[in-house]
Amino acid sequence: MAWWREGAGGKPLLLVHGWPETKLIWERNVRPLAEAGFEVIVPDLRGFGDSQVPADGFQDLAAHSRDLEALVRGILGHSSCFAAGGDLGGGVIQDMGLRFEGLIERQVLFNTVLPLLPDEYAAAGLPKQPTDEARANAGYFVRQGRDADGLCAELASGADRVAYVKSFYTGRNWAAPGAVPEIDAERMAAPFADSDSFRSSLGNYESALGERPLSEMPRFFEPNLTPTLVLYGPEDQVIPREFPRMCELAFPNRSGPEVIAGAGHFLQWEAADEFNRRAAAFLLAG
Repeated sequence: MAWWREGAGGKPLLLVHGWPETKLIWERNVRPLAEAGFEVIVPDLRGFGDSQVPADGFQDLAAHSRDLEALVRGILGHSSCFAAGGDLGGGVIQDMGLRFEGLIERQVLFNTVLPLLPDEYAAAGLPKQPTDEARANAGYFVRQGRDADGLCAELASGADRVAYVKSFYTGRNWAAPGAVPEIDAERMAAPFADSDSFRSSLGNYESALGERPLSEMPRFFEPNLTPTLVLYGPEDQVIPREFPRMCELAFPNRSGPEVIAGAGHFLQWEAADEFNRRAAAFLLAG
């Protein structure tokens, strides 16, 4: 498992990427947060970036969660830490906080998957089914989860895979228009040129849709009581518009949701200064 660390000796802060990301997505956050007093720990999840493709084939939340607990406690020797993440990374952090008592002291979440609480959401009047807009923007999820091999066959070259991943930064209504310049999108997508890494990264979607065995059931069917700062980038059209209201039910011990105007799915990159300021203030307040 590969990781990047700055600010050794500060309060441990784990930054966890999502898909289609690697630790590079945190470039604008590591140094400012280290200067704010944190020991910033930025891993590549199993099968992503510089980390190895897992021999056991597991790419589910519990597998990622156990990897990161082993990194924080076993390798780096910290009994607890703060954590932040969006997308898949946010789901991993939520699982960690419930799976390992006392590991996550406080967390910052943005534009992420949320606990599956259908009864609670329905009681609050939230729609049971995704909107037409959400279905249109989530077609990639079903394809990657149900037909990963077919997709990989279509994306036969490294250039094809990079172009595909790059499109999530420059189109597809994830980021605010123009928020991620072409040159940066190319760098973010470059680690996915490797065929094994790209194929492995799709295992997260297969796990979510039941196409790949789980290492364990995720801790994702209950409210999360970890003290949480919720941020939301409204330019993101793949995350449900009900995200802020859903967070109010999912995280009873929360601050926010705080809307970051002009930001989308890659909020830590698109609005780095705002993210760094708000995250540091919330985490250090505890």
